[in-house]
Formats: sequence, C-alpha cells, structure tokens
Amino acid sequence: MATASGAFKSREDHRKQLELEEARKAGLAPAELDEDGKEINPHIPQYMSSAPWYLNAERPSLKHQRNWKSDPNYTKSWYDRGAKIYQADKYRKGACENCGAMSHDTRSCMERPRKLGAKWTGKHIAPDEKIEQFELDYDGKRDRWNGYDAASYAHVIERYEARDEARRKYLKEQQLKKLEEKNNKDDKEGGDSDNEDCEDALKVDEAKVDESKQMDFAKVEKRVRTTGGGSTGTVRNLRIREDTAKYLLNLDVNSAHYDPKTRSMREDPLPDMDPNEKFYAGDNQNRVSGQALEFKQLNIHAWEAFDKGHDVHMQAAPSQAELLYKNFKINKEKLKVQTKDDVMEKYGNAASDDTLPRELLLGQSEKEVEYDRAGRIVKGQEMSLPRSKYEEDVYINNHTTVWGSWWKDHQWGYKCCKQTIRNSYCTGAAGIEAAEASAGLMKANIARKEAAEDTHVPVEEKRLATWGTEVPEDLILDQKRLTEAIKKEEEKKREEKDERKRKYNVKYNDEVTPEEMEAYRMKRVHQDDPMKDFLH
Repeated sequence: MATASGAFKSREDHRKQLELEEARKAGLAPAELDEDGKEINPHIPQYMSSAPWYLNAERPSLKHQRNWKSDPNYTKSWYDRGAKIYQADKYRKGACENCGAMSHDTRSCMERPRKLGAKWTGKHIAPDEKIEQFELDYDGKRDRWNGYDAASYAHVIERYEARDEARRKYLKEQQLKKLEEKNNKDDKEGGDSDNEDCEDALKVDEAKVDESKQMDFAKVEKRVRTTGGGSTGTVRNLRIREDTAKYLLNLDVNSAHYDPKTRSMREDPLPDMDPNEKFYAGDNQNRVSGQALEFKQLNIHAWEAFDKGHDVHMQAAPSQAELLYKNFKINKEKLKVQTKDDVMEKYGNAASDDTLPRELLLGQSEKEVEYDRAGRIVKGQEMSLPRSKYEEDVYINNHTTVWGSWWKDHQWGYKCCKQTIRNSYCTGAAGIEAAEASAGLMKANIARKEAAEDTHVPVEEKRLATWGTEVPEDLILDQKRLTEAIKKEEEKKREEKDERKRKYNVKYNDEVTPEEMEAYRMKRVHQDDPMKDFLH
C-alpha cells in the first residue's frame, strides 16, 4: 500500500517494505498515512468508489481508488508459432540430448527419438525455438480469439468457391449434353434446328436466377405467436390475391366463426349452397378428405398395432408404420376376397348367369314327408346308411375281404384267411389249414399235460433250518437235546438282560453240539426280520 507506483528500486527496498507491512499488521509499527496525512485503514477494500458513512470522513476521498486504466506493460501480442532463433553447428552443454536444441530438455523433445542423439553424434543440430512470455491483462487472458490469424480462413472460402465453380461447370455440361441429344433427335426426324434456339438454350443457365431468390416472392416477415414482441419468423402466404377471403363469403354474424389469429374457419360458411358450385367448404373438409383421412387411419392402425404387442411407432418410425399399414390393407383385401369366394363356393352365386334347378329355385318338390308332433320324420325320408370312420371296400396286403369281416373268440379278423392281426399278409386257404393244424397240436399238448398232472408223484420235502439255511443230509438232531438247548438259550438271554441273576461260578464249555447250534439259530434276532419287535 505504501508503494503506489507498483515498483521497487531494488530487492532490499522490497524486503524492507514487506517487513514494515508485517509489523504494522502486528501493531509494532505506526499506521500508514495517505497523501493528505490521514491514516489508511487496512480493513477497508481499496476498490471502493466512495468513503463509507461509518468512517466519519470529512469529505469522500478517492486517493485509494485502484487505477483501472490499462497497464502499458500488458500486451495483446501472441506467440510466434514455429519461429526459430538460432541453429548451432555443434552440441552445447545443457541442450536436448536427442535433437540438440537449447529451448527444451530431452523429456519435452517433440522430434522422433534418434538411434544416436545429437549429444553423441554432434550432427543435425535442431534450431532453437523462439520462447516468449507475455503478461496479458484481464481481457487478454479471456480473449478466445487472441492470436487468431484471419488469413487462415481464406482456404475455407477458396474451397467453397471451387465447389461452386465445379457445380456450375457440371450444370453447363449437362445442359450442352441435353442440347446435343435434342439436335440429334431433330436431325433423325428430318427437322431443321434453328441456331437461335440453341443460343437461347445455352443462355438459360447463365441467366438463371438463384433458386433462393425465386422462392422469396411470397415471403412475409412478421412476428409469429408473440403477444408483446419476440422472435420473428417467416410466414409464407400462398393465397392468391384475387380470391375472396373466407370471412367475406358470408357476412352473417351467426355464420361460421373465423379466428383471425390462426386464419381458420372450421365450419362451412355456406352450408345451403350447391356443393358443385361451392369453392370453400370450411377447414374441417380438409380433415375428412384426401390424405388427411388416410393419415388419420394410419395413426389409428399404429396405435392398435402397438396395443396388440407390435413394435411400431408413428412418430419414431413413420416409414415402417406406413409399410405395415400398406401390408395390412393388402392382406385385408385378400382375406375379404377369399371369404367371398368360400361363401360363393359353398352356397352358390345367385347373381351368376347359371340357371338353378327348379326344385331349388322354388324350394318345392313332389316328395311327401310325414312328421310327428316332436318334429321327427316318420315317413317319406330315405334311410341313410350308417357310414364308418374307416375306408370302405379298400383291400390291403392281398386280402380279398375287409377288416372286421370275421369274428371268433372275441376278436375281429379277415374272413379270407381267418387272421386276427390287422396288418398281416393274406395267406389264403393254406394259412387257414396251417392255423387249424397248429390249433390241433396245441390241444393235444394241453391234454397230455393234464394227464401227466393227474398221476401224483410224492416229492421229498427238504428240511430247512432257521432263516432259510439248508440242513445237511447226514445231520441228525435229537429232539430231546434240542429242547434242552433251547431252554438253556432262553435262560442265557434272560441273564444277559438282568445281570443280577448271573451266578458267581460260571463255567463255559467251548464244545458246541449241533442241537445247541440249532437252538442258537432259532433264538437269535435277525435284523432284517420285520417282525423282530414282536418275538419277545
């Protein structure tokens, strides 16, 4: 704040100024005074345009106001792109090891990495780039077009001019080609072409007015959909000036309403007028006729198709919706024609030229039919033969009779060969004889078997030990010893259940007799026996 000039004579002065400001902030140095000898409050912003009321200043002072004028030290110049300042002949210490330039280091080098850099070869030293540093002002830092060369836009203009020139040249060639074809055609027909017509045709393209200018004949610049102003738009007025305005067709107050803002009259202003002489029938007439009606039906079809699960949307894919509607109409017409043909084929066509029989035409016949009270036919109707679901009088596999013409032992068959198999091949009389012989042989075998069963032969029964094990033939068991062994086995089982009944002096014998073994087998509990829980 003490140095209003913004510059110091030396580093020592700058250092002293910084120490003084820190001392003032800490309260160890006197406050700074302005040019009028008044103390400057450091808490007041220095960009205020007038002194605040709470400072009790005698008069407003603008000495502390920041100078907003542009600083002459700031510049608006820009970097000189691609400029070189010096090119050395040999490598210099501190230069880039790759290219040898002093303006950057090896990491920032933008050249292709060499196999051997300039530091080791000393050849092809790159020139030093021009490095500039600018101190831009507030506007210069934020100027997006700073450093832009307007001359660089010239190539864009040249490209568009070349395109327009090529287009004019192409149109000229097409015009000449059409004229040549026309002249050749006239020569073949024998007609003489006029030179003046050719010259006029060649001048058509040169004197052609620009299409954009031709289309502006009916443009009217006006404000569109704005109440108190807004964006202007282009409204194309296609009404012929000689036509009578729609609001002047019927001057009756109670006639069709006219909206001046949208220039629409939806109802018919002259409903009683002859339709053949009527020029205008209201805007609603356009909605129910022509392409408007087709577009409405197309929208309805798209909605219904979408409700039924089809992926169709009129606004997202109008071409797809129109194609689907077209196919729908074709299929509908085909179905209608097919239904009509089926009905005519079944019931006939009364509008055809073919004459119908008299009984069908009058619905009468000479045949007498008698009905009962319930409406059933009692007499007069021919008996209809019952029809089978199988094909009648069709002989297969060399058979001479149909299936079901023969019955025996609750089985259907063929009468020609007496076979009961549906898909069998007919064997004729030989098959019948073979079947009878086979049946006789079978009866003889059955009779012989029954005779053998009458003579009873005693069969020796095998004694089976407990749990199905066979007893050897030479094994002889004493029933008395077996009974005693069973009793001992039962006592042994009781002792195992209650140890208090066991005696002190227990004698064991390692010798096991066949009776004891059989008693053990009879008394042991088999784990697979489903009745084991009911034994004891």
